[in-house]
Amino acid sequence: MVQSELKKQFSHMNNMQQQAVFCTEGPLLILAGAGSGKTTVLVNRIAYILQSELCKPWQILAITFTNKAAGELKERICNAVPEGGSDIWAATFHSTCARILRRYGDRIGFTSHFTVYGTDDQKKLVKDILKQLNYDEKMLPVKRVLNEISKAKDEMLTPQEMLKRAGYDNLKQSVAKVYEIYQSRLKTADAMDFDDMLCKTVELFQNCPDILEFYQNQFKYIMVDEYQDTNKVQYKFVSMLAAKYGNICVVGDDDQSIYKFRGATIENILSFENTFKGAKMIRLEQNYRSTQNILNAANGVISNNTMRKGKTLWTENAVGDKIEVHTSDSERDEAQFIAKTILDGVADGRKFSDFAILYRMNAQSNSIEQALSRSGIPHRVIGGRRFYDREEIRDMVAYLQVINNPHDDVRLGRIINVPKRGIGATTLEKASEIAAGLGESIYSVIKDADVYPQLSRAATKLKSFVALIDGLMEAEQSGDYSLAELYNLILEHTDYEKYLKTEKDNPDVRIENIEELSSNIIKFEEDYAEEASLSNFLEEISLQTDIDNYDAEADSSVMMTLHSAKGLEFPVVFIAGLEEGVFPSIATMMNPDELNEERRLAYVGITRAKEKLYITKAKSRMLMGHTSYNKVSRFVNEIPPELLNYTGEKKAFASTNGFSASSSHISIGAGSKFTPNKSFNTFTKPAVKSGTVYKKGDCVFHKVFGKGMIMKTEKMGNDTMLEVAFDKAGTKTLMANFSKMEKI
Repeated sequence: MVQSELKKQFSHMNNMQQQAVFCTEGPLLILAGAGSGKTTVLVNRIAYILQSELCKPWQILAITFTNKAAGELKERICNAVPEGGSDIWAATFHSTCARILRRYGDRIGFTSHFTVYGTDDQKKLVKDILKQLNYDEKMLPVKRVLNEISKAKDEMLTPQEMLKRAGYDNLKQSVAKVYEIYQSRLKTADAMDFDDMLCKTVELFQNCPDILEFYQNQFKYIMVDEYQDTNKVQYKFVSMLAAKYGNICVVGDDDQSIYKFRGATIENILSFENTFKGAKMIRLEQNYRSTQNILNAANGVISNNTMRKGKTLWTENAVGDKIEVHTSDSERDEAQFIAKTILDGVADGRKFSDFAILYRMNAQSNSIEQALSRSGIPHRVIGGRRFYDREEIRDMVAYLQVINNPHDDVRLGRIINVPKRGIGATTLEKASEIAAGLGESIYSVIKDADVYPQLSRAATKLKSFVALIDGLMEAEQSGDYSLAELYNLILEHTDYEKYLKTEKDNPDVRIENIEELSSNIIKFEEDYAEEASLSNFLEEISLQTDIDNYDAEADSSVMMTLHSAKGLEFPVVFIAGLEEGVFPSIATMMNPDELNEERRLAYVGITRAKEKLYITKAKSRMLMGHTSYNKVSRFVNEIPPELLNYTGEKKAFASTNGFSASSSHISIGAGSKFTPNKSFNTFTKPAVKSGTVYKKGDCVFHKVFGKGMIMKTEKMGNDTMLEVAFDKAGTKTLMANFSKMEKI
C-alpha cells in the first residue's frame, strides 16, 4: 500500500496524534496529557508499523504496568491488525522478564522451573533469617526489612553494596546481613521474588552478551507505557534492549508521576532526551475527557510545579460549569453535603455510578461511608476495604461485641488470641466441643476452664482472658465510663497498639484506623447523648457492615484514594479534604520534592472529572482521634479564582499556619493508668432532625427511590432506623433524620 494512502487510515486522529503514529524511527517521547488518547496512539502506532511492513509482529515489544492494561492493549491491537496481532509481545515488565528467564535462567544458576515467591513466602523467609541471626523482630520488623531489600533491588544494589552504604548505621548493617542470607536462601530454593525477576534479567544480559544480542536483534521496536512510573532497574532493562536499533518509544506524563513511594523516579521521563540522543518529543495536549474549566483548573495547579517539561491541556468540549468549592463545619457536614449532592443529581437524571469521591488517605472514608449508608446511596470502595471491614477495626468491634454479649461465640473466637495469649486453635476447638455438648456458650465453659481436664493445660491463660473481659464488662455496666473511655480501656488493657507494631504490616496505617474508630465513637456519643449505649452503637455500625457488595457493573457511587483513581474517569468527582495538613499532607509540606508530588496528585484528581468537579473542605476536622482547624489547601488557591464558585461558609480557618490548632484525642499509651477524660464532649453538635415522625405502614415518597411503604421502625438514640419497601428501588434501610422523605 502506498504510504499516502496508508496514512489516510489515520485521518480520524488529531495532528499531534498522527505525528506520534508516523514517527517510527529513533527514540521518541510522547508526553501524553490526561485524557489525550495515549492508548489509541499506541495501538495505531503499532498498526501503522505492521501495515508499513517495517518489521514482523514478534519484533514489537509493548510494555505496560498491569496485566489488565496489557490484555486490553493486545485485544485492541488484534482488532486493528487481525493477522499477526497476537504475535506481538504485549506484557508487563514482570511477565516479559519471566518469559526470558524461563528460557535462559540456567545461564545464571536457575532452572526453567524456578519458583516466584509472593509476599507471604518472603515474610516467612525473613522471619526464619531473623531467628537464625538472633535479631529481635520488634527492633527489626519483617515489613521494614522487606521494604529496604526492595528499595535496594530497585537501585540494583547487591547485599555487599548495601552493607558498604550502611556505614556505621547498625540497623542498616543488620538489614544488609539479612539481605545477603535472603538472596542465598532464594538461590538455594531455586526461587526469586518479584524484584528479582527484573534484576536477574538485567544480570543475565550483563553476564551473557549473546543473550542480550539475541533480544536486541528480536525487538526492533520497543514501546513503554506509563514511563513516568518506571524505576531505575526498569529503565536499565529497556535501555539495554533498545541499544541496537534505538527505536524506543515511551509514553507518559511527568505531571502524573505519583508513585515515588513504590520506587518510581520521575527523572527517567525528565531526562529521556539527554539519555537517548537524538530523541524527539511530541506533546499530546488535546483532552477528550473533560470540560475546559476543569482543564484550566488542572493547568493552574500544576503550573506551580518545578521539574516538569510543561504542557497545557485544552479541549473542544464545552466550557462547562465552574468548580464548586464547598466549606462545611465538620467532616460529618462535608460527608452529608456529598450525599445530598449525589441524591440531588440522581433525582435530576444521573446514575449513582456517575459519582466518585476521592480522598488523600483511607481514614477519610469513615464519615463519608456513614453518610452514604444513612442516605441509602449504593456505594463501593475501590483500592481499599470498607472501613468496618478492615482487620483491625473488626478486631476492636469484636471486643465491643463480646463485652456487650460474651456469649457471641463467633466474635469471641476472633479475639481470644488477638493479641497472642498462647490460646491456640486446638484449645478453642476443645472448648467449643465441650460447649456444644453442654448446650452452653464457649465463654461459659472457659470461665470454669480448670473444671474440664481437656482444658487444664490452658486453664490459666483462659481464665486470664475471662478476667480481662469481665473487667471490661464491669466498667461498661458501671456507668462510670463513656463509650470512648471504654474503648480506650480496651486498647490499654489488650496492648493492641503494640501488637500492631510488632505483628502486622503497615502498623502506622492500622493505628490511624483504630484512632479513627475512636473519632467515630466520640461523634456517636455527641449525636445520641444520653442514649449513646454500647448496644445502640453496635446497631448503628451494622448499617456499615451489612451493605451489599456491589459488582463492578452495578449502579453505585465509588470511593477511593487519589492514588487509586489514576487512569479512571467519572462524570462527577468530589475531592474531599482540601486542607493544609490533609492534602497536602503534613509529611510533605516541608519537602519541595514531596510537595511537587502532592501537587501532581491534585492534578490527577482534578483531571478524573469529565463534567463536574466539587472540592470540599471543613472548618474543623476530626481525623484519627484529633480535631484540627486547618487552612484551605494551597491547591485551591492555585486554581484561577474566576473558575471557582464558593458554597457553604467561606470563612478563613482558625489556624494561621496550616497545622492543628487544638485537638480532642484519646491517648492510647500502653500501660498508662486510665483516667476518665470528660473533654470528649467539647465539640458536641446535635444530630440533624427531620421533624417527621414515621411509623410502620406509612406510605412515603423519596425523591430518588420513589414511592414506598415503611415496613419496620427501630428507635436508635435520637434517630430512627427505617426499613422501607420501595415500589421500584426495592427494600432500603435508611436513617430517618437523613432520609428527607415525604408522607403520602
